[in-house]
Amino acid sequence: MPSAISISLPARINILGSPTDAVEGAYATVSCAVPLRGGVRMALAPEWIFARDGMSGEVRAPLGRLEPQRDGFELTRAAISALARYSDEFAAKSRRHGASIHLWTDVPASSGLAGSSVLLLAVLAGLRALSDLDHRRHNDYVLAEVAQRAEEIDLGITCGFADRYVPLFGGLAYLSYHGKLHHAALGEEPYVTYERLDALAPALTFVVATTGVARNSGDVHRPMRERYLRERVAGTGPLLPMARALGATAWRGKIALLAHDLAEVGRQITENQRLVDNLMRRCGYRDGAGVEVNRLIEAALAAGALGAKLTGAGGGGAIFALAEPNSADAIVKALRAAGAAAVFVLPVELTGARIEST
Repeated sequence: MPSAISISLPARINILGSPTDAVEGAYATVSCAVPLRGGVRMALAPEWIFARDGMSGEVRAPLGRLEPQRDGFELTRAAISALARYSDEFAAKSRRHGASIHLWTDVPASSGLAGSSVLLLAVLAGLRALSDLDHRRHNDYVLAEVAQRAEEIDLGITCGFADRYVPLFGGLAYLSYHGKLHHAALGEEPYVTYERLDALAPALTFVVATTGVARNSGDVHRPMRERYLRERVAGTGPLLPMARALGATAWRGKIALLAHDLAEVGRQITENQRLVDNLMRRCGYRDGAGVEVNRLIEAALAAGALGAKLTGAGGGGAIFALAEPNSADAIVKALRAAGAAAVFVLPVELTGARIEST
């Protein structure tokens, strides 16, 4: 058992199929990790000690008393509580010792790049290592599922599974959510099927631009998911064919990736954006995916992007554009001129969770 550990995980982009990652059951996404990372530095301690880069001081909590508080460490508390519910082994060890948990991140806040999930997953992965938990029972699939329950149950955030799997596993992947529509208890529904594509697909270059508009992804997903579930029960409604069309962009995009047809991948990305913009309007969002989002997408396409769409829930956050090889500079310039808060040129990050030091 190490006495200290440092772990990092990458951010993610949902390339195709979103937002069906929030209405899992019959659909899939093509998603990838990107090399913006967040993580945790952790050491054994007699109590819980929470700290974070950019925040002065630290917060202390005695063992067995992790009452929810709005002090910037809600994700950390949720990770500890959810892991203790799932794992008798961790619950027993957490009564004997706590940990000093120091969070850091390079992922822009509220950007639609899974920055919050990255930190929650880092805490889970750090606790697994620091507490020397059985890796078979606490494998990466389990940690991803525990993370989703921590956000949905402990924090009340309407969320799916892509953001909890991609940072752990890394790479470019086709994620199938078959059987996960109703978010059953852990072990009562399938795990996500995580099919790595990066060894077969061409190299991809993304230009990611943040809008500078913060929003809570759960607040955006909640009314869409609730309406979608009502229509599923009724067997009719406009969201059902739209969700099928969104899901089709993922499997069509997978086929195009395997054929190295970047132009077709780009067309599917842009079609995904058209559909999600319409979906959001149907769900009462007057500006669809958002004024800032749509402005940046139009700028990227006008500058020669093969395709562009939001990543995350919409209403703010970030967009990404798929660039032709060696042609990202014009897109970067156009996005900055269109008012992007920050712009990044990013490849696929092949490595998911990574131990930085022990």
